[in-house]
Amino acid sequence: MALQPSPILVARGAEDIFLYPKMANRHGLIAGATGTGKTVTLRVLAEQFSNLGVPVFMADVKGDLSGLAKPGGDNPRIADRVRDLKLEGFAYEGYPVVFWDVFGEKGHPVRTTVTEMGPLLLSRILNLNETQAGVLNIVFKIADDSGLLLLDFKDLRAMSQYVGDNANEFKVKYGNISKASIGAIQRNLLVIGEQGGDRFFGEPALDIHDFMQADARGRGMVNILVADRLMQAPRVYATFLLWLMSELFEQLPEVGDLPKPKLVFFFDEAHLLFDDIPKAFRDKIEQVVRLIRSKGVGVYFITQNPLDIPDTVLGQLGNRVQHALRAFTPRDQKAVRAAAETFRANPGLDTTKAILELGVGEALVSLQDEKGIPSMVERAWVVPPHSTLEPLTHAEAAAIVRASVLYGTYEKTVDRESAYEKLTARAEKAAAEAPAAPAKKAAKSETEVLVGALAKSAAHAIGSQVGRQIIRGVLGSLFGRK
Repeated sequence: MALQPSPILVARGAEDIFLYPKMANRHGLIAGATGTGKTVTLRVLAEQFSNLGVPVFMADVKGDLSGLAKPGGDNPRIADRVRDLKLEGFAYEGYPVVFWDVFGEKGHPVRTTVTEMGPLLLSRILNLNETQAGVLNIVFKIADDSGLLLLDFKDLRAMSQYVGDNANEFKVKYGNISKASIGAIQRNLLVIGEQGGDRFFGEPALDIHDFMQADARGRGMVNILVADRLMQAPRVYATFLLWLMSELFEQLPEVGDLPKPKLVFFFDEAHLLFDDIPKAFRDKIEQVVRLIRSKGVGVYFITQNPLDIPDTVLGQLGNRVQHALRAFTPRDQKAVRAAAETFRANPGLDTTKAILELGVGEALVSLQDEKGIPSMVERAWVVPPHSTLEPLTHAEAAAIVRASVLYGTYEKTVDRESAYEKLTARAEKAAAEAPAAPAKKAAKSETEVLVGALAKSAAHAIGSQVGRQIIRGVLGSLFGRK
């Protein structure tokens, strides 16, 4: 019988509090007000998962996680915590890190395709209403039926323009296509493109298995998405991370309960995922969170208050670390009481009172035991990280990117024939074959030619033939796509 991985020491109070690796894919929550220690707790868990050979993924929204690659020892507060908690054998060390960046500036580029993102998530990124989202679905359907690959923003803009220009021809088969909805789609594509959002649509697309690597010592890679710039568009940030989580769900095989997770996914600023979303969308998120556990993936949400997470999702988070909350208003006090009620009660601890009294780095902790039963909540100090809290310099981070085995895999974009090229070719051919066409028809051909003037970013998609439905990865099986 194979040896079980050693449990992870998370915190030390009256007793040591451990996270059992085989329970780590039961998901978790790290909550607390700003400045109370959430990020340090995230680092501690990431380090210990790496030591177990479990790769992790996290988004660095504040630019302070890059220090995971470098040994600590430069912070007197960490040394004090090591001494106070009597952590024998504690040693500073850095961890194997891979940097990713949607914009390709501070890490390996992260790309997907318009097709792989799918109309559901794109509608959220583009902030479309229900009617506009319906028209976007029609655009995708017409592209599928016509064998036109939607790989990047250029393809989607060209296809949207083409459908809008020929709305009357498509109306009988696909339904009403209003000019206003096409205009809204085009305007929002322009806005997202100007924010740089078009850069994560292209080829080569991310192979999700590249997250799941180990170094020569067998330590899991710590995948860090440089997200400080991406966070300037919070809706795009949240939807992009949901896409990544959905890709893991779609692509990884069923594995059941493992001695340790295959990957742990940390979702920082998790409240952004649930802000202002339709119930149907929220239901699908709940399904992904529930079912991804069987793929060996643990998901940990990081947010300020447990109430930021819907009850249906919160109920699936069996491992919880609650840092201090503030209660300056009656509404805050109500939130504190509600947060306290999410724990398994401890008769010897006033949980509501403790949440308000916790110091920086101190937390209320409840983790699942070896049988999957949540432990009674305990007040304890989270153990300190082994890596430095200081972010790397630009030169240090750039050196890690260049030294990565993945360097060169994603750095150069690939541009292959897709909807933009085919629509442009059709328009040019029509213009060449009918030079003496009536003025009205010529005007239409000129409009179609203008489709080819749209700027292109990059390209990628799942292979397709005329008449064959394009398979979309995002939440595909949950919507019954084959």
